[in-house]
Amino acid sequence: MALTPNDYKHALQIQAGVAGRIAGHNFETSLAQTINNLPCPISQNPLPDYLINGNPEISIVKKALKILGWGNCHAVEAIALGPLATAEEGKKWLEVNGMRVRACKSDILLTIYNSELNIKETVGISVKQCSNKTPTNAQLYFTTARAFCELLRNNGIPVSDVAVSALRQFCGDNGFAPKDNPVVLVGRVSDPRRYFWEEINTEGRLELETILTERQPDITRLLLQKAYINDPYAPELVLHLTKKMPAGQPQEFALYTIDELIELSCNYAGFEKKKYSVRKGSYKDPAGVQHDAPRFGIVQMQRGGQAQHPEQLQFNLQAGYFYNI
Repeated sequence: MALTPNDYKHALQIQAGVAGRIAGHNFETSLAQTINNLPCPISQNPLPDYLINGNPEISIVKKALKILGWGNCHAVEAIALGPLATAEEGKKWLEVNGMRVRACKSDILLTIYNSELNIKETVGISVKQCSNKTPTNAQLYFTTARAFCELLRNNGIPVSDVAVSALRQFCGDNGFAPKDNPVVLVGRVSDPRRYFWEEINTEGRLELETILTERQPDITRLLLQKAYINDPYAPELVLHLTKKMPAGQPQEFALYTIDELIELSCNYAGFEKKKYSVRKGSYKDPAGVQHDAPRFGIVQMQRGGQAQHPEQLQFNLQAGYFYNI
């Protein structure tokens, strides 16, 4: 059986019990509870700036009203999806508003009511956090070469098998890495576990670069919203706790609608490649050896490389992007 709250008060009681057991969701749970205690009605105007110093809950509701095109709301309820979905060992789904949630890109779900219009709507929020004193990269999407290409294909972006193979080379999939070809290993000075972007097959690389250039807004949206198949609550807002603040200073947040963040990211930069050298790990590059790091807008693209998932494809939000866009 899944954990199914009878109503939002019951859901909040569940959240309160979960908060102590799942530290990673504490902030979302606390924020959801704070939103539930907001006095209403709340008006959309004035809209908040992208960067917020202090409590973000009123600004979140105002941004949600902008998305809905409502001037105000008369009640708002929030539920943190992460802690509820993992509330007890073995419970893999949660029913919210009649929808079964197994995995969701939204970390908090708002249900907003307008009594004048006699309607209610839901708005999902993706929450990013940084506990360092300086901003760090924020993981956006963690997948495989094949799964990412399938995501593109399923959303109307054609990708050839040649391009898929090139991306598998970039990730170092089994059978697609230099270590799988003794001829390639002769004289190789860089990591034998994967090909770098400039090394993958030229036809596939050029196709991928064209796709990332021409479909940048669409791909950015997919990464922000479509992490899971049949996600019932794709996020429409991004809230980012930017960094750990000095004692006594109000917490800083960045807050965007998905549409705003996509537009700002695309205006910031198109597809480009940045030079870098591997300076850490088992396969450091010799002096003078550089590689191309693909990126588009505020999105960085790299091979996962972690011990548990070395062949994964990882997309990150650039560290401190909210100060640059």
